[in-house]
Amino acid sequence: MSSVSGTRPMAPPAAFSRLVLASRNAKKLRELAELLADLPVEVVDLSSYPQAPLVEETAGTFVGNATLKAVQTARAIGEWCLGEDSGLVVPALGGAPGVDSAIYAGVHGDDAANNAKLLRQMQGLQGEQRTAYYVCVAVVADPTGRVVAQAEGRCYGRIAEQPRGQGGFGYDPLFWVPQYGRTFGELPPQVKQQHSHRAAALAQLRPLLQQWCQAAQAVPSPESAHSDEKQA
Repeated sequence: MSSVSGTRPMAPPAAFSRLVLASRNAKKLRELAELLADLPVEVVDLSSYPQAPLVEETAGTFVGNATLKAVQTARAIGEWCLGEDSGLVVPALGGAPGVDSAIYAGVHGDDAANNAKLLRQMQGLQGEQRTAYYVCVAVVADPTGRVVAQAEGRCYGRIAEQPRGQGGFGYDPLFWVPQYGRTFGELPPQVKQQHSHRAAALAQLRPLLQQWCQAAQAVPSPESAHSDEKQA
């Protein structure tokens, strides 16, 4: 159901205790925080960083947009940042909505309008023609803006002929998952977290994040180091 690409790791950080999602999307933050809840890292979004720029998604690709978000945000706020770009791809529509998924109907984040436009564009398409997949690219940048990891996850399904369910967000009420015979809008959040494109991308990043958390915990804090010196 899901597929992933490899990460591109670089030198592990010596201090990694907070990861900032380069977004103000509360639903994405909640999903990311739940996916990483077992790791000793604080996961926050940009709501606490008024100086963070509104990054223009001008790269034209998922990986390009995710990189822009991670790099520009990290440089602006001096924190470890995760830039994420995701969307829905329908091969029968030439890859649309693609990188324009959030603004497919013209207004950013208008899920109802985006879903309605998608259904109009797919009128008359049947069977395999309704095949689609979600894609998520996640890029991590260090506080200087250097890219240290990148991962891609995909989740395959079909577009239903009408919205089903009230859960999730985006195109979830239309994204029918053959394995369960339901849309993401109908499935419990725990199921989506296990099989979504975002979960697949984070699964690739998880080993690196775990290593970085362990490395950060192994580095003594300035207070403890000073105390050790006094005792010596």
